[in-house]
Amino acid sequence: MLDPSSSESEEELPPEENPSIKVKPVKISNPEKVTSDKRKPPDSPGLAPADDDKSEQERIQKEEADRKIKLQIYVFVLRCIAYPFNAKQPTDMARRQQKLNKQQLQAIKERFHAFLRGETQIVADEAFCNAIRSYYEGFLKSERVARMVQGGGCSANDFREVFKKNIERRVRSLPEIDGLSKETVLSSWITKYDAIYRGDEDMRRHSHRSHLSAVSELILSKEQLYEMFQQILGIKKFEHQLLYNACQLDNVDEQAAQIRRELDGRLQLAEKITRERRYPKFVSGDMEALYTEELRASVNLLMANLESQPVAKDFKPKIKPKLTPMNSFLDMGEEGDLPLSKSDVVLSFTLEIVIMEVQGLKSMAPNKIVYCTMEVEGGEKLQTDQAEASRPQWGTQGDFTTTHPLPVVKVKLFTESTGVLALEDKELGRVLLNPTTNGPKAAELHKMVVPKSSQDSELKIKLAVRMDKPPNMKHSGYLYALGQRVWKRWKRRYFVLVQVSQYTFAMCSYREKKSEPQELMQLEGYTVDYSDPQPGLQGGRMFFSAVKEGDQVVFASDDEQDRVLWVQAMYRATGQSYKPVAPTQNQRQNCRGGGPQRDAPVSLLSLERTQRQGVEELISADPCRFDHASLFRLLQRHTLTHRMNDSFSCLGWFSPGQVFVLDEYCARYGVRGCHRHLCYLRDLLEFMEKDMMVDPTLLHYSYAFCASHVNGNKPDGMGTVTQEEKEQFEEIRGRLRTLLENQIVHFRYCFPFGRPEGALKATLSLLERVLMKDINTPFPQDEMRKLVQKCLEKAAFVNYSQLTDYAQIEATSQAAPAKRLEETMRLGELCMDVLQQNDEHHSEAFAWWPEVMTEHAEIFLSLYTVDMDATLHVQPPDSWDSFPLFQLLNNFLRTDHYLCNGTFHKHLQEHFIPMVVRYIDLMESSIAQSIHRGFEQETWQSVNNGSSTSEDLFWKLDALQIFVMDLHWPEPEFAKHLEQRLKLMASDMVEACVKRTKAAFHSKMQKASKSTDFRVSLSVCTMFNVLMDAKRQCSKLCVLDQGQEIDQQWQQYHSKIDVLIDEAIKEMISTLVSKFVAVLDGILSKLSRYDEGTLFSSILSFTVKAAAKYVDVPTPGTDVADTYITFVRQNQDILRDHVNEEVYTEKVFDQWYSTSMKAVCVWLTDRLDLQLHVYQLKTLIKIVKKSYRDFRLQGVLDGTLNSKNYETVYNRLTVEEATLSVSASEGLQGISMRDSDEEEG
Repeated sequence: MLDPSSSESEEELPPEENPSIKVKPVKISNPEKVTSDKRKPPDSPGLAPADDDKSEQERIQKEEADRKIKLQIYVFVLRCIAYPFNAKQPTDMARRQQKLNKQQLQAIKERFHAFLRGETQIVADEAFCNAIRSYYEGFLKSERVARMVQGGGCSANDFREVFKKNIERRVRSLPEIDGLSKETVLSSWITKYDAIYRGDEDMRRHSHRSHLSAVSELILSKEQLYEMFQQILGIKKFEHQLLYNACQLDNVDEQAAQIRRELDGRLQLAEKITRERRYPKFVSGDMEALYTEELRASVNLLMANLESQPVAKDFKPKIKPKLTPMNSFLDMGEEGDLPLSKSDVVLSFTLEIVIMEVQGLKSMAPNKIVYCTMEVEGGEKLQTDQAEASRPQWGTQGDFTTTHPLPVVKVKLFTESTGVLALEDKELGRVLLNPTTNGPKAAELHKMVVPKSSQDSELKIKLAVRMDKPPNMKHSGYLYALGQRVWKRWKRRYFVLVQVSQYTFAMCSYREKKSEPQELMQLEGYTVDYSDPQPGLQGGRMFFSAVKEGDQVVFASDDEQDRVLWVQAMYRATGQSYKPVAPTQNQRQNCRGGGPQRDAPVSLLSLERTQRQGVEELISADPCRFDHASLFRLLQRHTLTHRMNDSFSCLGWFSPGQVFVLDEYCARYGVRGCHRHLCYLRDLLEFMEKDMMVDPTLLHYSYAFCASHVNGNKPDGMGTVTQEEKEQFEEIRGRLRTLLENQIVHFRYCFPFGRPEGALKATLSLLERVLMKDINTPFPQDEMRKLVQKCLEKAAFVNYSQLTDYAQIEATSQAAPAKRLEETMRLGELCMDVLQQNDEHHSEAFAWWPEVMTEHAEIFLSLYTVDMDATLHVQPPDSWDSFPLFQLLNNFLRTDHYLCNGTFHKHLQEHFIPMVVRYIDLMESSIAQSIHRGFEQETWQSVNNGSSTSEDLFWKLDALQIFVMDLHWPEPEFAKHLEQRLKLMASDMVEACVKRTKAAFHSKMQKASKSTDFRVSLSVCTMFNVLMDAKRQCSKLCVLDQGQEIDQQWQQYHSKIDVLIDEAIKEMISTLVSKFVAVLDGILSKLSRYDEGTLFSSILSFTVKAAAKYVDVPTPGTDVADTYITFVRQNQDILRDHVNEEVYTEKVFDQWYSTSMKAVCVWLTDRLDLQLHVYQLKTLIKIVKKSYRDFRLQGVLDGTLNSKNYETVYNRLTVEEATLSVSASEGLQGISMRDSDEEEG
């Protein structure tokens, strides 16, 4: 490589950032591009237009110089592609995805929004809809996603992976479902996501586009590589064709010879550098000799590579079907594609022949009959009507079809033969015509050829021949042509431009009476333009040419108008971007001083042979005389720009074809590897500074290469290090460190949602590599952690400021407290989302320093603390609207292993502890007051499980405990204190409720009647229900969690509440039963009046007997018994229907039955010495038997029913019954202990 500082040759390049090549002047093909002429006197410098013209001329000169550099680079690229002998297209590169643009992002948003509105046919459950809503709100609408799309680093795969990661976390948290695995749910959700993402796109079109994308990222043919670098360097198609032919790229021998000449020139250059000591400036003076050896070794390696190439025959480019402009670059085509055959070109013409009249027919008698015939060579023959010779007029039309572009039309004039032996009519004349589609359409006179014996030598026929042009025939006419592959002789031929298909055109030459073309040329890839007359070619005046790689065809017409029509037709057929401009039009414009034509090409080259000097200088330039380091820097920059702007999410990686060409260029023209990677790094850094996404792994690779080279490790075998390389490396190292630190500070925006995957982790690794002083000494981990910590401190401020801007907080210090609290809660939700996203997408990259991310989160939350404290400070006292804020923040923090009970979490607790205590105090006072007022005004109407006061009490206690439980207080001691206090408060409140209920019950019982008219009131049932509900609620409201240690004092206190409730219920049951037994005692006292031996008994018996003679007297004992039984049954039904707990109802029945039987037993025991009166016996039998039956139906167990008291009563009544049946004549009138069970009622 030449030392840029010592380069004095006119054709060498300076090492500036934008190289300019000093070359010999080139003749410009477009006159309008000539910017200055030294022979022309300059305008007056005092005029402003002169200054404008001068600046315009300078601009045009600069554009021409840049254009010349790109053309020269393209010549070198052409040679690298045409005959590669050092590099191959890599096949192991990662396949790149199609990137999304703003329009596609908007379309995706609309599709997901349509799904959420229910406008699609996709069936989904609520869980999937919630997942899509979260994805839409949190990801698709995120500003960071829009920035990622704008940076060109976002593909459909990134969107899919983010959704997959979100739903994996969501599905894992769902409970297990029998028969449905979570993997099945994930697969189903992903399928539905794909359906929403695609929308109504055609799957076949999608798969075809994916196929084309995959092909473009793999191996490219030479034609595709040519087209790619035409786009990269801005080379026009016709310029490429000129350079291709001039370089003889289809000639393998010429390319090999060119390489041999280049290698020989490089060896001579190396010797010259050694001889003249024109070395670059190295970091060490002893590298000069090594530099010469490296130059020779690189040339020797190229020679060896060239020697290993097989000797091959010349190749001819294969003709492929025409491709659309959109996919011509992407489609690989088939290697076996065949050119058009002559049978593929089919034309069909329609001819209309109209015979009008014949003139000059004088030798025939006026009454003779004449007629005409017409035919197309090889077709059928038609005849006109007959006419008299005096008026030979017809106006007859004949229609024919033919496939001959140059048909022969025969028209003959006949007269009828009157001779007896005449077999045919006599021919009077004929005419032969060769019509074309361009011929005249009107009728014309044609001289007929007559027989020698005919006297009508001036016989003429007036007729019209119209030949219609078929739709696939675009132009036709006679031209002179000369080509390399077809029409190899300069001669006049009839040409037809035929459209075979929408993208395939052919130039065909025809002979007369032939349907197939004699020769044809497919126009794909050709460029047509006007040209000057070619010397040595006789025939034709106006020339134009069609040029293609490896071929050139020269055409000539007889007039200018015909040439213009042909050029326009072929221009439309080739589809070329370059629009030909007729020379006369150009000259006319410039003569008038007009500006250049808008469509005129801006090129230093031309198709005209007289203006080929620019082409010759480009291809004959000695590559060894150029500074290829500067040329390659420009080539690589343009290639990277093209790559970053294409349709792939490349992240700075070149495509395989681009890598292949750049590798070949570097090897063939001696571009140093370190220089290549330094330029690459510089270009990538420029893109990154413009917010374009670049893969840090790519940066790491190039940086490691340069670092290894600068430190003398010879990654590419080069041991020499120039001073320029070291200076550039240090400059790039500084820029890279600054950029990487900035990316870490803005990690949420440079790597949104963890995309590209692993990029943040790779960035940290690259930063550590950049910080290394040399390649062998690692950077200390403590210092690396401090640096990352410092970056994340800045990141916390950046993230919070960006978040507040996004939230658009409108509440100011003068705003209402409620408005400020609402804004603070919304900001808190956003803060939690940020921290959660950092944990999901970025924490893995900082896994080496988890405490650093924790510090980052604490700093981030400390910024939020300022706004939160300011909002809480202005809230009114005894306002509890801020508790949801605590729940929001605490629910997130307590589940985070690193943030739980951290600085912010403790501050949050310290702020809300007084509020919680104050809230519980006020609630306790409020509940106590509601108990006092409620029971004073209690109506004891049944409400749910108790009364209105008890229901309100238990609801308040439960709501208070649920509220405190939902706080999930993170500090265990205070959480235990809160729970114990609430349990104690609940116990006190329940105790008060029980005491007030019991007092009301006793008051009610004291006022109740003792006769059989007594019925248990509904209020009494409600009181029972209140105590029973209190017992149920006590187990929930007054018992500590089993997980907590329960001290003896608390156990005793809780047991006291349970005992209090049980004793109250027991006492109330006893009181109620006592009331029931008192009624029975009243009945028994009435029966005592019938005791044997008493005066009252005799009077009552006599009265009953006396009255029975006159009226129907009820059965003795049945009236009192029936009244008592009705009393029992109705009270049983009331208790059964209105007391909620059946257990306690049964206790009442058990105790009632036992006490009643005991009372009867005691009454009978007191009368052991007395015989029962019949009335007493009947009443007791009915009461005992009916009570036994009723209480058994109510569920009293047999053990209780058949007690000793009952057996005693049963036996006594049985004995009394037997005694009475012997002594009394009337008996018991069907009432008996034996059959009383069968009695009704």
